[in-house]
Amino acid sequence: MGNTQVLNERSLQLLKTLVERYISDGQPVGSRALAKDSDLNLSPATIRNVMADLEDLGLVHSPHTSAGRVPTVSGYRLFVDTLLTVKPLESKDLTRLHQGLSVSDDSNDMIGVASRLLSELTQMAGVVTLPKRELVCLRHIEFLPLSHTRVLVIFVTNEQEVHNKIIHTSKVFSSAELQQAANYLNSIYSGRSLNAVRKAVLKDLQDDQERMNQGMLDAVKMAQLAFDRDNKKDDYVLTGETNLMGFSELSDMERLKGLFEAFSQKQGVIHLLDQCMKAEGVQIFIGEESGYRAFDHCSLVTSSYSVSDEVVGVLGVIGPTRMAYEKIIPFVDVTAKLLGAALNPKSTTPL
Repeated sequence: MGNTQVLNERSLQLLKTLVERYISDGQPVGSRALAKDSDLNLSPATIRNVMADLEDLGLVHSPHTSAGRVPTVSGYRLFVDTLLTVKPLESKDLTRLHQGLSVSDDSNDMIGVASRLLSELTQMAGVVTLPKRELVCLRHIEFLPLSHTRVLVIFVTNEQEVHNKIIHTSKVFSSAELQQAANYLNSIYSGRSLNAVRKAVLKDLQDDQERMNQGMLDAVKMAQLAFDRDNKKDDYVLTGETNLMGFSELSDMERLKGLFEAFSQKQGVIHLLDQCMKAEGVQIFIGEESGYRAFDHCSLVTSSYSVSDEVVGVLGVIGPTRMAYEKIIPFVDVTAKLLGAALNPKSTTPL
């Protein structure tokens, strides 16, 4: 960051002290408090000069009602990127995460538990997106005849999730024909992500019909029906949003209204979370960095989680910009690793 190039070690230390003090107390920080906490043995006049320089750089600002200063979004960003020392999780918190995510084999249950644990352990809002179905791998598929042209599709993903779907075919198939179709599809598409299967099926229907016999063509057409995109939008589980009402900087009724409307509408939040799936490791959006007006006074700390080495979702913590980043970051990071391990029965616990 360019600001680090014009700041000396003394200025960086004072900024670090100011941000830490403001996160702890929630009150504008004056030069006297900085002189006491920074251990730099500087006079109040020198500290005021440094604060003026930091303000000129857009890293701190003075609220109208106080002579003290508070960090700006740029100040928080510099603090998080270059001055923050992340603290490891306490053993009791790590144990609680381990135990909480090992009580169920149902993925939906685990998603809810992960969201609740993030909320309870951080006293903020915990959010976890549901695994994107098109990113999980197909392991096995079966077709069972129901009545007339109705067929029950049963397919297994990631060796543990069983899905059911009823499709309507163009003609009546016998049990033997359906078994033959399933055998063909399993031999061709098993081990691929559902998204890859969907693309391959469309390509086969468009380009390769001439080389297919009727049985192969029927099988591919049934696969197209089975793996057609659902109209249901991607979703997430949000827990503890009422915790946000306890933070003074979010207690303004208009801010709360906008925030809760954003949670209920979901589209903007989903779009923001989807951005996090494209990056590795912990991602942090501070205030207006999210580009989402409802989050202008919030920070979002996220990490993606993976199943079978493929990213399938994102989890995170939503709170005020004045959050204890050094504690929140490891909570998010560890929970993402543990959730991915819990969803993948072949993986070993990563911690």
